Amino acid sequence: MSSRKSLPAASACVPWVRHRSPMSRGGEMVYIPDDSDFSSFRDQCENLEGWHCRYNKGGVTVWSQGQEESCTVQKIKTRISCKDVPAETLYDVLHDTHYRKKWDSNMIETYDIGRLTVNADVGYYSWKCPSPLKNRDFVTLRSWLPLDNDYIIINYSVKHPKYPPRKDFVRAVSLQTGYLIKANGTSACILYYLTQVDPRGALNLLYPQAMKKIYKAGLKYPEWKHKHDPEYKPWVYPEQNTLPSVSLDELSVQHADSLENIDETGLSEDHLNMSDHEA
Repeated sequence: MSSRKSLPAASACVPWVRHRSPMSRGGEMVYIPDDSDFSSFRDQCENLEGWHCRYNKGGVTVWSQGQEESCTVQKIKTRISCKDVPAETLYDVLHDTHYRKKWDSNMIETYDIGRLTVNADVGYYSWKCPSPLKNRDFVTLRSWLPLDNDYIIINYSVKHPKYPPRKDFVRAVSLQTGYLIKANGTSACILYYLTQVDPRGALNLLYPQAMKKIYKAGLKYPEWKHKHDPEYKPWVYPEQNTLPSVSLDELSVQHADSLENIDETGLSEDHLNMSDHEA
């Protein structure tokens, strides 16, 4: 399969919030997103109404969709123009687990748990947080779809009985996270990243750095892939997927309020900015 698609939020080590996932119908039922969900996600990425620009520099823009200032939950959306990287190449980059080890320096471990359908699976991802924060991990249901000329990858957190929270990690919760990749001609693309998190203010600064890292990974991917099993792309060719099957009945929605409450709100923002996501 691929990397877990909750990044670049993976380096934004936030205290995750107690809210229901918009990707789980009714808040309780685990389901596989359909075409309407992908279309809705694309609309959220492209529609600027209600979004407030927080950063616009070096080809990267960051927006937030705030509620009131007192409300910790915000949607964060970022966009970067990727010159000389075709849309299908960036799509491969975001799927290729083996390549991710080359460019995602925050990753501790990632692996695939099992497949649900030809375009949906369940997987695990853990990442390093800057001291004194505890490292985080995810278990997510991820789904992907080429839609018209676009590529979309979305995920939300689930519980799997064989992969419970670990004592050495804080189990993070993805309420709604994903990527939209839009072709911009034949040899360039525009990448959107949208996530619903508690950003804790200064964490907005991490997103431009992470987006630039993905762009650079896209520039280098064709040469790397040419030397590393170039025909192997199970996200494109599902017959190559050898993962064991997982049933939806094995999964349940991961709510943050069922997890240990980790209070890191008093930590200095200086610590939160000590990410090694370099531009």
